[in-house]
Amino acid sequence: MTTPGPILDLKDVRFHWPGRASFALTIDDFALSKGETALLLGESGSGKSTLLSLICGTIAPQAGRITVAGTDLTTMSGAGRDRFRAEHIGVIFQQFNLLPFGTVADNITLPLRFAPDRRRRVQDTRAEAQTLCTALNLPPDILSVRAGTLSVGQQQRVAVARALIGQPPLIIADEPTSALDADTQAAFLDLLFAQAAANGISLLMVSHDPRLANRFDRVLRIEDIAKTERVAA
Repeated sequence: MTTPGPILDLKDVRFHWPGRASFALTIDDFALSKGETALLLGESGSGKSTLLSLICGTIAPQAGRITVAGTDLTTMSGAGRDRFRAEHIGVIFQQFNLLPFGTVADNITLPLRFAPDRRRRVQDTRAEAQTLCTALNLPPDILSVRAGTLSVGQQQRVAVARALIGQPPLIIADEPTSALDADTQAAFLDLLFAQAAANGISLLMVSHDPRLANRFDRVLRIEDIAKTERVAA
């Protein structure tokens, strides 16, 4: 069950990429409740990645307000947004972005190096990494294995553990199931949803696959919440 109140709130957001005939994105009003799971559907080039970049604070809008966990990102510097993201947002990338020569433990605990408040929520980082691996059905001896030697499915679950460690209130997942077959995809979503529910974490996943829709509290299309256009420089 979700708790009232938004963990994510966008109001009157306007962003355009610089350059001739640049891409512009407008979001009048979009919110995600605490503990809610939402699927955002859209084709390639529809603005999904730009929206995620705005939410994560890797880019800043020219106008509007983006609030995550009660903090307005638009009032912060780029460095401030980076620190805030490390503390409050877990990101699951489409390509996983693991450090191939680092161990599984190194990869899972990496966010804690940049997020002291998130680190303080973890009493024993290695024990927490082990707990997450066990919950995600990874082998008990995997923490010392180099990430580059793992299967695709194992890499994906390590990426989930990295996003979950320290219990950030918001998880952003960018097409995390695109490379998986149907059975592996279903198992991955089962594990992700169970961990999010157990820790009261909100989840926003973007995808182009409508077959995932029945797994989420809410399903939206990018065009339902955002307007896109090409504008002159």
